[in-house]
Amino acid sequence: SRRQRQMCIRDRFSENIFKFETLSGILVVEFKDGLYHLNFPSRMPKKFKLPSLLQESINIPPVYVFKARDYVLIYESEYDIKNITINRVPFDQLSLRAGGVIVTSEGDSCDFVSRFFTPKASILEDPVTGSAHCSLIPFWAERLKKQKMLAKQLSLRGGTLYCRNLGERVLILSLIHISEPTRPLYI
Repeated sequence: SRRQRQMCIRDRFSENIFKFETLSGILVVEFKDGLYHLNFPSRMPKKFKLPSLLQESINIPPVYVFKARDYVLIYESEYDIKNITINRVPFDQLSLRAGGVIVTSEGDSCDFVSRFFTPKASILEDPVTGSAHCSLIPFWAERLKKQKMLAKQLSLRGGTLYCRNLGERVLILSLIHISEPTRPLYI
């Protein structure tokens, strides 16, 4: 995540493998078949109570609330996800450490959609958030009874993610936008 700012080290032996030193340990990203393959730990969210500050922050109340590292707010429709707005005054008072807030629903043209917001961050909404899918993939796999899913993050830039639930791990296949490829890549 952008809050952790961990440096990418390119594998000396392969032009297609990147290793990231993170708080979760070394994460390996492989480029093959035109997509980046991110293998992350799974974090199944559990039912939780919506904090009052978060309730004040969001214009559409969720149907269900879950939490792992991030809050996972479940909505009725993709329309709701597209129309969510955040009131930054109460939102930035939330203390979530490295976590954020995921809003999600089943998708109209994919299995599920999401958006990701981080309190106290210079950029409120992350364009595409691989780490959020550590919770989204196991949640939707269980709910939809599918191990392979297509997801879309509905930020302004947006992104499409091909997701696989592997039990203790999740696999995310996607394109990754790198704005300055000559500098070290930070996630």
